[in-house]
Amino acid sequence: MKHIKELNSGVKYMLIASLLFAVMGAFAKLASEHMSSLEVVFFRNIFGVIFIGYALYKSPMKSRGGKPYLLFFRGLMGFLSLLAYFYNIANISLGDAVTYSKTAPIFTAIFAWFFLNEKLSLNAWIAVFIGFCGIVLIAQPSGIGFSKYDMLGIFSGVGAALAYTSIRELKEYYDTRMIVLSFTFVGTVAPILLFIISKYFYISALDFMLGEFVLPSGVVWVYIVGLGTLGTLSQYFMTKAYGETKAGIVGAVSYTNIVFAIFIGVVLGDAYPSVVSACGIALIVSAGIMVAKSK
Repeated sequence: MKHIKELNSGVKYMLIASLLFAVMGAFAKLASEHMSSLEVVFFRNIFGVIFIGYALYKSPMKSRGGKPYLLFFRGLMGFLSLLAYFYNIANISLGDAVTYSKTAPIFTAIFAWFFLNEKLSLNAWIAVFIGFCGIVLIAQPSGIGFSKYDMLGIFSGVGAALAYTSIRELKEYYDTRMIVLSFTFVGTVAPILLFIISKYFYISALDFMLGEFVLPSGVVWVYIVGLGTLGTLSQYFMTKAYGETKAGIVGAVSYTNIVFAIFIGVVLGDAYPSVVSACGIALIVSAGIMVAKSK
């Protein structure tokens, strides 16, 4: 405990956020045994809408606005990324699902270079290459290419990266709470629409986006409350971490999330990562830290 207290406050906040995020993933995995990933996303986001709505009620926001379509795009990409992430949590190991989602900083660097004309150093380009090598080692594509779970895992990183990239411009126009609300609001309304669509259409290739609403009962409510509460708290501590310490340091520490997720996943019954997968995870972590340091 003494060593923990001596840590930089930003590092401590990010360690807490990473642990909470991993435990949230565990609740999502448990809840997915009783409901579709679409419903898990719905409950995850409705908690966010309630918390942020209350925060806005207590302290109204001040935003000049002017970018409604970009705001919607941020919400949509965040929702689709989370949907892919939770679907993978339900079907593959928690460690692998979290690792795929942690490729977001690597893709963010690429999108910021392409869309926002941000310069990428040689080290950053090397990090991107290392990150892609890590993805290949985890996916271990066969002769027919990447599996459905690999593709959704990669998309969970790409979608989050597009959302993060849009935030860089949105923060000049909107209160931070409004930007987060765009994500949680779309993530609450879109599942309701997809629940309705799912009654009339079903396409196996899009099963991750479809599902029937099943009213939770018993212990499932514990999973849902844990999911929503820890998801919101992890966002809170992550925000505090970036406010306390340099982004590069905090970003590097955030990769402890993968370690926590692997350990919790094993407790829930996941197999230990293979040597090849472990090497892939190590490469993605290394790439993410390199990108964080370059910032």
